Amino acid sequence: MLCGEMVATEEALLERFAPWAEEVRRLAEARDAVILAHNYQVPWIQDVAHFVGDSLELSRKAAETPAREIVFCGVHFMAETAAILCPDKRVLIPDLDAGCSLAATIDAESLRAWKAEHPGAVVVAYVNTTAEVKAESDICCTSSNAAAVVNSIPADREILFLPDQFLGAHVERVTGRKLHVWMGECHVHAGIGSQELQDLVRSEPDAELLIHPECGCATAALYLAGEGVLPADRTHIVSTGQMIRRGREEQAEGGRFIVATETGILHRLRKENPAAEFTAANEAAVCRYMKTITPAKLIRSLREGVFEVTVPEEVAVRARAAIRRMVEIG
Repeated sequence: MLCGEMVATEEALLERFAPWAEEVRRLAEARDAVILAHNYQVPWIQDVAHFVGDSLELSRKAAETPAREIVFCGVHFMAETAAILCPDKRVLIPDLDAGCSLAATIDAESLRAWKAEHPGAVVVAYVNTTAEVKAESDICCTSSNAAAVVNSIPADREILFLPDQFLGAHVERVTGRKLHVWMGECHVHAGIGSQELQDLVRSEPDAELLIHPECGCATAALYLAGEGVLPADRTHIVSTGQMIRRGREEQAEGGRFIVATETGILHRLRKENPAAEFTAANEAAVCRYMKTITPAKLIRSLREGVFEVTVPEEVAVRARAAIRRMVEIG
């Protein structure tokens, strides 16, 4: 595509976006609704949302919002978390099929059986889990505060960490604690390998590496950094929220970044720091569940009030305690 054609295409998209965004905001105001969008959502959804962030940031926004309704543009477990934290509010998700391959690796029955094998153990559940799993857990965590959560548990207590094996390995490395780790994985992050990082570093030797701890390459990346294959001082294992903050801090100088996580985050990184260059470690790292929420589905959700996400009260009460402990730790 020629440069002039690209500009024309961008202008056409902007012309289409403006009236759609105006209608979305009008409908949200009429419903007294706040729109929350995860960093992996498509650009149009991110740009129209009231708040964009990672799981922990959006959990906090859900808990704090004075709005009557929450429209969650993310995946189902995130909308469930909002419903648990805000029992007095109506929570909508624009597409009920927005699931999560990681959350699907464990259910409440499997967790109960695992707990029976380790009586008295503290259960730490990553927020990428269903409400029923959270209800069987003692405390939740996100990728940004998982180490702090584990460090808050007395050293003599046995810990069951679920469901992400790569995040669990990262937490063990950071805290020095030995954990029992559930062998689950996110299909997108597991597909990002260390070879892609090595290839990109050879072509961009001055770039910083921002690697999500859910990535299958996280442990290998740190090993390679220690061996000098990757730049040790520029290899960082960070959450999506920490990626945003690190990119923003380099605003004055620009900089180059190789980003190992779902590619949706590149839109926000580039938007908040246009002087920098952000390259995906793997262009194929696209979550089809995050991308099920489209502009058409969002506007339908606001017009028709679909689809409501609810959690049974007996489940919500127990899950709420685990989530609140996570939020308090920060």
